[in-house]
Amino acid sequence: MRLQHRHPWDLSPSDAIALQRKLRAEVISDRPIDLGAVRLVAGVDVSVKNEESQAAIVVVTYPGFLPVETVLARCPTPFPYIPGLLSFREGPVLEEAFDKLKAEPDVFLFDGMGIAHPRRIGIASHMGLWLDRPTIGCGKTLLCGRYGPLPDEKGSAAPLVDKGETIGVALRTRTAKNPMFISPGHLADIPTAAELVLNCSPKYRLPEPIRLAHNAAGQFGQ
Repeated sequence: MRLQHRHPWDLSPSDAIALQRKLRAEVISDRPIDLGAVRLVAGVDVSVKNEESQAAIVVVTYPGFLPVETVLARCPTPFPYIPGLLSFREGPVLEEAFDKLKAEPDVFLFDGMGIAHPRRIGIASHMGLWLDRPTIGCGKTLLCGRYGPLPDEKGSAAPLVDKGETIGVALRTRTAKNPMFISPGHLADIPTAAELVLNCSPKYRLPEPIRLAHNAAGQFGQ
């Protein structure tokens, strides 16, 4: 699929932070997704083994979650692990994977954050600017912000708030399991992002498109 190539990836950490602050102004995080028009959803994940990164994008039907396309890309891991700068570690291999993609997903679910990020531009927001499609961040662990009491029942949600700003929700995608931290990436808003993620989580804690991408990315065959 066609990407909007926005910048090179070989930046120092300080330059990467400066770029994030610049790009943040372009992120649209208050536009509802037209859920009735969603037909294809992509899950996006990257695994790292022995300093080699493998990206997987799995496109499935919605609803139904029937696999439509899986693409993989692999390259040396180019950037150290620094909290808040995940997109510079995973962006280059994701770019290669997106270039291979033939399907045209309506929404992309990322294993990582959207605006629930200290500078409000996690990997789902950052890559959303490259994709120019609705993207959603689905974090497994809390990066920033706080949330209040959250009932154990599946579907329970609590606002995720950082410095007085609501940046997403803590969402229980499976009863009595740890919540997912859902936030808009780009061209999405909090309510529709959370609704779509819950709809994509019929059985497991991970939304099905991300679960499939996670499994594919972790298979480092020879």
